[in-house]
Amino acid sequence: MDELVTKGSGKGPLVLAAHPDWRGSRANRRLLEAARAVPDAQVQDLYSLYPDFDIDVAAQQRLAQAASLIVLLHPIQWYSMPPLQKLWLDEVLAYGWAYGPGGDALQGKDLWLVTTTGGPESAYHPQGYNRYFFDAFLPPYEQTAALCGMRFLPPLVLHGARRASEEALAAHVQVFVERLRSYPDWPEIDELPPCPVCEVPTTDRPSHD
Repeated sequence: MDELVTKGSGKGPLVLAAHPDWRGSRANRRLLEAARAVPDAQVQDLYSLYPDFDIDVAAQQRLAQAASLIVLLHPIQWYSMPPLQKLWLDEVLAYGWAYGPGGDALQGKDLWLVTTTGGPESAYHPQGYNRYFFDAFLPPYEQTAALCGMRFLPPLVLHGARRASEEALAAHVQVFVERLRSYPDWPEIDELPPCPVCEVPTTDRPSHD
């Protein structure tokens, strides 16, 4: 569906923006607006595109396969992603397409998490109320990338987004834009290990659960 492509030729970063309430968003809304101004970025506002949660899987797969960088842009909700973003993973990253035998559509690409938290960074500490450092909540993202043969890039996180100063928020948005524009020319990318290989035996995916 051509109307899903909001900007660019299909070869730039694919930004999957997911927020259940953009009107109530302070930081993520600014990040979404900034992404839309980046040349060649494919920006998908999932909650606007699919308010009924009926994802056009074929269209989203075409966009994902055309991009070399897939960006997950969303707030952290209950230590994870908003439900429509999770549904996108469930339906778009299909067995035999994104992983498993014949599932090589995303191999060699990069996955980047750009997110915000309600609590301050100090809350993500063994002595804080979240009990763990923020990195402890990243393995599902990292393994999703690995299963699809993608590299998981260092996340861009704004803690305490609602209380962040205007200066801190503006600086965060600027870093996001500069990263989108300069990808893949990030100094740390050369130091990252190559995309992992996670082979899924056919015996682990029976036809019925």
